[in-house]
Amino acid sequence: MPAADRPTRADYVAWRTATTRWSDDDVYGHLNNARYFDLIDTAVNAHLAEATGVDIRELSAIGVVAEVSCRYFAEMGYPRPIEMGLVVDKVGTSSVIYRVGLFQGDGDQASAEGRFVHVYVDNTDPARPVTPLPAAVRDAVTPLLRH
Repeated sequence: MPAADRPTRADYVAWRTATTRWSDDDVYGHLNNARYFDLIDTAVNAHLAEATGVDIRELSAIGVVAEVSCRYFAEMGYPRPIEMGLVVDKVGTSSVIYRVGLFQGDGDQASAEGRFVHVYVDNTDPARPVTPLPAAVRDAVTPLLRH
């Protein structure tokens, strides 16, 4: 993969760190693919919970995952921590598009990058129709936009 396509730390706005566990590695000795998606989901939802200051599960509208993908650039695994960079590519009327960079070690280039799309649905209606973003969510994600 060309170096220009591989994200660097400068591409992200907010950061958090995850601890790896022995059970995160697969039989080949590197981070299991499913764990990447756990980290991406955790980075987004932990940011939302902290930035809004509320239990996001109790908002009038909740984000459901409409799309998630991951590009892999370098192996990661136990026992080193993983730094997760977060940036927002787009804030729509009822959706948010995130990118999450995963970094292990001191290098400047991402080991992986996830794309994560939340679409907001009515949390009070069992039919879950799409609805506008709650103001608390819009306020939490707008500072993460990278223009």
